[in-house]
Amino acid sequence: MNTIVTDAGFAADEWTHGFVTPDTLGGGGAAAVAVDLASDADPAVLAGRLDGIDLIRVDFPSFADGRGFTLARRLRLMGFNGRLRAKGHVIADQYAMARRSGFDEVEISPELAKRQPQDQWLARANWQSHDYLNRLRGTA
Repeated sequence: MNTIVTDAGFAADEWTHGFVTPDTLGGGGAAAVAVDLASDADPAVLAGRLDGIDLIRVDFPSFADGRGFTLARRLRLMGFNGRLRAKGHVIADQYAMARRSGFDEVEISPELAKRQPQDQWLARANWQSHDYLNRLRGTA
């Protein structure tokens, strides 16, 4: 089972409603909806449907692939206010960037959780005050 990383540390994934792809996303209903979005997807495919989505999970096929960060930012600018999750090859060093770009949480494999334990992620959980812009401004 994958691990969910938040500013509070590691947790089990409590999402039990499954995931759909943008092309199988139905109309609005009472059920909670979560969408899997590929790293090369155009977030515009979700335009006009964001209010009916509770969770969007963006795939990171490689830790060197930063397109997911751009997707997160674009989704937030489009008005998505639900949970935004990065999934896949995100490493602890990228956690602050994930949070700054709009992600609420990161889903990692058991192997990565073992290789990079909770303390490595928590060391980056104070992402709001530790960034280069604040250091340049002298506020960090």
